Amino acid sequence: MPYYTRNTGKSWTSKDVSQLKQLVKQNTPTRVAGFKIGRTENAIRAEANKLGLSLKPTNQSPYNRRK
Repeated sequence: MPYYTRNTGKSWTSKDVSQLKQLVKQNTPTRVAGFKIGRTENAIRAEANKLGLSLKPTNQSPYNRRK
């Protein structure tokens, strides 16, 4: 995992949170979202969990469904 120093150890600002919400809505991968916000993947996952946001892909159908 890459080491990020831009926002490491800093509190999440309202701008960061709104950007995270927008990226989650656009179904952006966690690694890309972390790169855009300047946070690690784990920080993205933790903040999304704290906010109640789901990082699961919305464009994939479940594997156990058949038409």
